[in-house]
Parts: sequence; C-alpha cells; structure tokens
Amino acid sequence: MADITKEQIKHIAETAKIAITDEEADRFTDDLSSVIHYADKLQDVDTEGVEPTIFMTDLQNVMRDDEPTNWTSREDLLKNAPDRQDGYFRVPSILD
Repeated sequence: MADITKEQIKHIAETAKIAITDEEADRFTDDLSSVIHYADKLQDVDTEGVEPTIFMTDLQNVMRDDEPTNWTSREDLLKNAPDRQDGYFRVPSILD
C-alpha cells in the first residue's frame, strides 16, 4: 500500500473538523505511514489452510433470561442519586 500523503492527512482533518498545523500534518503523515507499513506485513503471513474465525476462543456470552422483576421503590433508587429533582435523576445538560 502506498504511503499516506500530507494532503490526505489535511483532508482527513478537515473532514473531521480538526484544525492541525503543518508540523502536526507532517508528524501524522509519518506516524500513519508507519502504521500502514506495519499492517502491510500481514500480507506476508502464510494463512494457507487456516479457517477464518470470528472469535479466538470457544467462550460465548452468557446472558440471563430477560424476565421482568420487581424493582425497589423509587425512593430507594433515588437515595443513591448524586443529584435529583422532583422524583427524578438530575443530570447535566449535554445539548446547547
């Protein structure tokens, strides 16, 4: 795979709405080129006869049955809330 260019780095930064300096673009160009060259080494690995796999082990997620249960009272739950108002959890606003 070809090296990544400074122009590609600037395009990626612009697309992500990230302001970067020319010095940062140079550094990121070198850093990402190193990552790409390292990943290219995977092409040299002999995978003949190796079955594709999704999971590395035979472990599977163990999920409990989704059954309704009785919760404690609202007051008991709100005792642990760091901030509450009118019987609800109060959290900081994340929208302008």
